[in-house]
Amino acid sequence: MSPTNQVRASRWLDAVERLGNRLPDPATLFALGTLLLMLLSALVAALGWQVERVSAEGVQRVGAVSLLSSDGLWWLISHLVENFVTFPPLGLVLVGLLGIGVAERSGLLPVLLRRLLDAAPASLLTPATVLVGILSSLALDAGYVVLPPLAAGLFLAAGRSPLAGIAAVTAGVTCGFSANLFLTGLDPLLAGLSSAGAQLLDADYQVAITANWWFMIASTVVLTAVGTLVTHRLVEPRLSQAGAAGTQDETAAASAGSKGVDPAGPADRDRAGPAEGESARAAEERGLRWAAWALLLLIAALLAAVLIPGAPLAGDGEHFPRWMEAMVPLLLLVFLSTGLVYGVGAGTIRSDRDAIAMMSETMRAMGPYIVLAFFAAQFIACFAQSRLGEMLAITGGSWLASLGLPLAPLVLSFVVLVMLGNLVMGSASAKYAFFAPVFVPMLMQAGVSPELTQAAYRVGDSVTNGITPFNPYLVIILAFVRRYVPQAGLGTLLALMLPYTLVFAPVWTLMLGGWVLAGWPLGPGGALSYHPG
Repeated sequence: MSPTNQVRASRWLDAVERLGNRLPDPATLFALGTLLLMLLSALVAALGWQVERVSAEGVQRVGAVSLLSSDGLWWLISHLVENFVTFPPLGLVLVGLLGIGVAERSGLLPVLLRRLLDAAPASLLTPATVLVGILSSLALDAGYVVLPPLAAGLFLAAGRSPLAGIAAVTAGVTCGFSANLFLTGLDPLLAGLSSAGAQLLDADYQVAITANWWFMIASTVVLTAVGTLVTHRLVEPRLSQAGAAGTQDETAAASAGSKGVDPAGPADRDRAGPAEGESARAAEERGLRWAAWALLLLIAALLAAVLIPGAPLAGDGEHFPRWMEAMVPLLLLVFLSTGLVYGVGAGTIRSDRDAIAMMSETMRAMGPYIVLAFFAAQFIACFAQSRLGEMLAITGGSWLASLGLPLAPLVLSFVVLVMLGNLVMGSASAKYAFFAPVFVPMLMQAGVSPELTQAAYRVGDSVTNGITPFNPYLVIILAFVRRYVPQAGLGTLLALMLPYTLVFAPVWTLMLGGWVLAGWPLGPGGALSYHPG
């Protein structure tokens, strides 16, 4: 990218940032959205607008329910608490994060990520860096804080630009956010919102948290390869031409030494460490051994519970196989057990109070999400009660169906819409809480399954994460960049991350389109099409 284009891109991003900073907090947006829904419901009800819904029971007429009437206001007041506590993503996310929080704060997940990077040979450093960035969503938001300085130090030790290391790992953390080889806390959150949206049309519909698993596993492999290619072909040549890899080494070493990034590399760091450092390394080794044994025993127990007839997880549940419906409790069990065992072995957990404190810290960090969930729950419940969502879905879905577009173009159009939306609202959960009650039932009317709509959302939401000014963690990434380029600004960060977005977006979108054309299921319980009744 030429200096002129960099300046233009920086000005454009600054304009978007200024505009976005004038928007209220997402929780406030949901509160305002609820008020707007109440007004619209009263207006539509007064106008008498109705739509026809064709179902197995025949043709039904659907009209709006005013939330400003006496009965509507009483419904909202009497259901305020119920709307919140029954909000599908709330319990799923909080329960799952109890275990993930212990695994992260005990040191298990950060140590595993660091060891994976340390063990990568020079020829595999870039793909390992991108892969670890993608997998870091297992550790909540730790990837933003832990991985960039580690990647910078490893690239610098290999004689490469530390900025390339930051860019590669940040591409995995941001643009590959939804992909993973494993289920993460995002899966139950999105599945809960998708279920709530689908139930506007089909009251019994449930989206499994495993619904996108196969597609996300394949996406992890593809994005790792694409991220490696972008780093080698686009990012590093530009940094080399700008002198980022050579002329700034002295600045990098001095800055890293003064701010906690070790430019000597992981092997030298371990050898040069004092006895206390060696003791910490030994404690990590012991913790990892204990955690590995605990995981093996747990896997054996879970397999027995799934495969032995009459066992607790064998057979079918209400909507899916029991093991699938119990996935969130199982994630809690796996992460909590291995995190506890690692913490005891490594000495980071010395009593039950330490473990409870880790859970409490995780829940404290979720305070903003709980506040957001309260207002989002009211918005979605009002959308359903007013029947405006159902009416919009029927009207929009009928229009989409009348176009006669194949499944793939419908889904790809939604991906583009989400990409644009991510540039003005960075929160994945907040954005999908707005999108799900509208687009999930709307696309269901056109034959698109909620699971496929959810997968399309994950693609669109991820690929622009590295360039949206409303990703709050990009400030942290910029701080790491400034360790090596003190004068760096948002334009510098945009120039680093824009190549990944420009390549990830078409590749991942076309991959989803190809997946749909091939007719492959997105995961266990992940159908592509929806057929009412």
